[in-house]
Amino acid sequence: MPSARVAHAGKDSPVTAELGPMPESMAAQPYSEKSPAQWAFERLILYIRNFESQLDNQHEVAMGFTGGDAGVLRIEGIGYYDPDILTFYGSDEEGTRTQLIKHVSQLNVMLRAMPKPEEADEPRRIGFRLAADLDRK
Repeated sequence: MPSARVAHAGKDSPVTAELGPMPESMAAQPYSEKSPAQWAFERLILYIRNFESQLDNQHEVAMGFTGGDAGVLRIEGIGYYDPDILTFYGSDEEGTRTQLIKHVSQLNVMLRAMPKPEEADEPRRIGFRLAADLDRK
């Protein structure tokens, strides 16, 4: 498995994705056999799931993209197209349907806590659904 490491300034820092267990389905295939898109896709799912695990019931995960004015995307799905394309599906802050397509070499993602829609009873937890999908391969 590849090495992963994290350092935090505070001793009470939350557990991070680098230190958590990798789903069996991810670990079953050697990372050296994965395309850059598949490997980035799988690790993004781990980061999203970990980030969501620290949110309260009034927030859900959104992504901010650097290097342009794409704004914030409420995550509704993530996909990849081998060997090097990642796609993010969702809606922006006004609720407009949005899709962003990125080459893995240009991937810069900031996870943000965004208030859940007022009409929603529960926040959407996409990271846990995406991680479950990895195990159904």
